[in-house]
Amino acid sequence: MTFGFAPSSAASLSTPAASATRLLEPAEWAAAGIPLLRNPREVVSGLHARHHPGPATAIVAVLDQDERIRASASFTRRPAPADGWMFRNALLSQLRRVVPHDLRRRTPVRTAVLLYCRDGDARWTEEDGAWMWGLRDACTLHGLRCGAYITLTRDGWQVLGEGRGGRRPSTGSAPEPFATAEAPPRIPRTGGVASDVLRRAAAR
Repeated sequence: MTFGFAPSSAASLSTPAASATRLLEPAEWAAAGIPLLRNPREVVSGLHARHHPGPATAIVAVLDQDERIRASASFTRRPAPADGWMFRNALLSQLRRVVPHDLRRRTPVRTAVLLYCRDGDARWTEEDGAWMWGLRDACTLHGLRCGAYITLTRDGWQVLGEGRGGRRPSTGSAPEPFATAEAPPRIPRTGGVASDVLRRAAAR
């Protein structure tokens, strides 16, 4: 699903200096203790297959403890100055639509990640810093752990602050078949009684 959002009247009253403070530099993000994704490509491919994002599309997703995608929503960012406060409100609105909050828990058990599809290369921009600020604040207000911030550009995808990335998917690539965007099935162990039964059945 796709939702847009427009600047609020309150945002128009904020000064450029105030807006500039609502972003996180890469060093601040790296120092925040953001949990690392075990398999970032699997998460990126899954979200890309579900939402088929184009430029200026943000996808916020909630992962369980096994990094399975439990809920996700996409929306298009309208042209406006990058402001972490506005991004926070947009992300929080989407989280409230798709998943109950975890504010009653002492410690968060679910993690929110953000995939943002944009023009340009993979280098950090102030817009990225505003999304980082917004994601961290939205997670706090919804009782979630703040997870990875991932950019998707023509060069591929990159987990900012970690240095991990890949060429596919990218903004120009077709979505992978949904089945291949999920974790591959476990290969059964060989040997033992079950293996003997299978071999006998195949020999008939």
